[in-house]
Amino acid sequence: MAIKLSKAEKKVQYDKKLCRLLNEYTQVLIVAADNVGSNQMQNIRKGLRGDSIVLMGKNTLIRRCVKLHAENTGNKALLNLLPLLVGNVGMIFTKGDLKEVSEEVAKYKVGAPARVGLVAPIDVIVPPGNTGLDPSQTSFFQVLNIPTKINKGTVEIITPVELIKKGEKVGSSEAALLAKLGIRPFSYGLVVLSVYNDGSVFSPEVLDLTDDDLITKFANGVSVLTSLSLAISYPTLAAAPHMFINAYKNVLAVALATDYSYPQAEKVKEYLKDPTKFAVAAAPVAAAETASTPAAAAEPEKKEEPAEESDDDMGFSLFD
Repeated sequence: MAIKLSKAEKKVQYDKKLCRLLNEYTQVLIVAADNVGSNQMQNIRKGLRGDSIVLMGKNTLIRRCVKLHAENTGNKALLNLLPLLVGNVGMIFTKGDLKEVSEEVAKYKVGAPARVGLVAPIDVIVPPGNTGLDPSQTSFFQVLNIPTKINKGTVEIITPVELIKKGEKVGSSEAALLAKLGIRPFSYGLVVLSVYNDGSVFSPEVLDLTDDDLITKFANGVSVLTSLSLAISYPTLAAAPHMFINAYKNVLAVALATDYSYPQAEKVKEYLKDPTKFAVAAAPVAAAETASTPAAAAEPEKKEEPAEESDDDMGFSLFD
């Protein structure tokens, strides 16, 4: 027979469990649990079993436990969890890949009807088509200004209608109509709000970044840093190559405009004095490229044909 614990004993047990999890795990997903049923929660726990643990509880109790544990252990980074514990939220402690765990949590969503007074998380659009309702039900559509017609003894919606907008509360007429049409427009499950990773807190959108996204962002940052360094003439590792090249261009320009010279500038001066050298140097390269092309390789060799003797060679023309 199970022994019933008092509220104080339950709090002590909860505190021990939370402290153990905080010591054992460094990764935590803060999730919203609005409109999530007990059966759905049980399925989520089963799906995450192995390297993740779902912990729900009262925010005041969790905050108190986190504060005391941070003071006792000296791990002040745990205090970053406190601002995240707002509303109907829970914590998923995990040792697995954060993105994979987040994707696994997103799988357990359950469709739900539109209840009166519920704030719509998405836009609800009623598609056109036959509803299967008899003509006596047209009053619902008239109240909501939905254009209909009677087709073969049933009500048919003519055009798609945006019944409820995101963020609006569901009214009694909208809820009744959706129920009659058998439409369950909403789906609920645990939603990841924030990610805690060894003291750092960031948005779950960061988990969707790929290696290509990171490389692109890094390249953009280096480009901005280089432009700023060049604009204010402040040397940095990113701007140094461009500064050296620009300085060399200035020195070369001075050497070309004056009698001053150095070995690297001699060749440029020589080419400027005799531009034909450019063509001589480029001709072998162009010939090599032409010979290496498939068209040139496939082109058959043309045999030289002996020139035909003309009438001029005979000493008279065609009109003589």
